[in-house]
Amino acid sequence: MGQPVVHFEIGCKDAARTSEFYSKLFDWKIEQSGGPSAMIDTGSKAGIHGHITALGHEPHRYINIYAEVDDVQASVDRAVALGGKTVVPPTDVPGQGKFAWIADPEGTIVGLWKSLEPRA
Repeated sequence: MGQPVVHFEIGCKDAARTSEFYSKLFDWKIEQSGGPSAMIDTGSKAGIHGHITALGHEPHRYINIYAEVDDVQASVDRAVALGGKTVVPPTDVPGQGKFAWIADPEGTIVGLWKSLEPRA
């Protein structure tokens, strides 16, 4: 079975300003989720939801997609074996799941995600 894209992330320097922009542009409901992140509810059953993050360091301006995988570490290992690189190693998100960032052989970054909740 293929691995669906389940989430997107918009990186920025100023989360409040960026949240206000996208909220007004697309009528998204954006709520602070603690720290430098804000969760995006697009208000639609079509598509996927995401979040806005101000990391406090480079990269500041980016958009990332996350593919749902069965095993984050195994997927990172497979990406490396295929010529990719680990950008952010598997990292727990307490109460939610685990993520990692990999770069493909050309350097494009993609997120990997494994939710604690079973996939529907």
